[in-house]
Amino acid sequence: MDYKPFEIVEAQRRGPWVIACDHASNLVPPFVNKGSLDLPAGDMSRHIAYDVGAKGVSLALGALLDAPVICSNFSRLVIDPNRGENDPTLLMKLYDGTIIPANRHADAREKQRRLTACYRPYHEALAELLDARKGAALLAVHSFTPQLAGRPKRPWHLGILHAEDRRLSDPLLAQLAQDPSLCVGRNEPYGGHLPGDTLDKHAIAQGRHNTLVEIRNDLIQTEEHQAEWAARLAPALQNALRITLENEV
Repeated sequence: MDYKPFEIVEAQRRGPWVIACDHASNLVPPFVNKGSLDLPAGDMSRHIAYDVGAKGVSLALGALLDAPVICSNFSRLVIDPNRGENDPTLLMKLYDGTIIPANRHADAREKQRRLTACYRPYHEALAELLDARKGAALLAVHSFTPQLAGRPKRPWHLGILHAEDRRLSDPLLAQLAQDPSLCVGRNEPYGGHLPGDTLDKHAIAQGRHNTLVEIRNDLIQTEEHQAEWAARLAPALQNALRITLENEV
């Protein structure tokens, strides 16, 4: 069967959002070291290989927001679609204390091969989705591990990430702050901008409304919990976009 580096779910949807799940999969394509990075299965099921639970949340949000969803179909350890092509972490050889054996000797030629086969087709497909929906906002969905090796535990249930364009993220944060049971971070546990990342490439450069949601992955381990978080986030996202658009009138 032919390999495809991305999956688009319900491309015909016409709601005001496009949802991108950059780290949806832990798959290693067959042309990369015969389909293995020489890591134990336990490591390939961890956050180092993909964003645990993020795909399920993305798909559930897509249904609630009438939004098409694009998901990567390759592990972030193969090549990271949420990095610029010149980012030194684009092809990781060591991640959260774990050596990636099949990446240790990956050279510039191998990086270009993975860019051509995986990274660029994913971004081309996302660009086409957005170009077909001129007014759509871009929502990126990610998850984060509760604790990196040797680091403090992360208290946030979720983080809202943004770069200099805060038009959508500010009202979204305000919406989420109305729920006192949530611990929400602004640009936590990561900063909201990397040159050439997905939001930079597809939203900031075009002036398109955008935000990135990071959910702590121990909260979205099951399909039931993924659906619950999507149901929790959807009204806040809808209200935030409505407020953003009203402020521009």
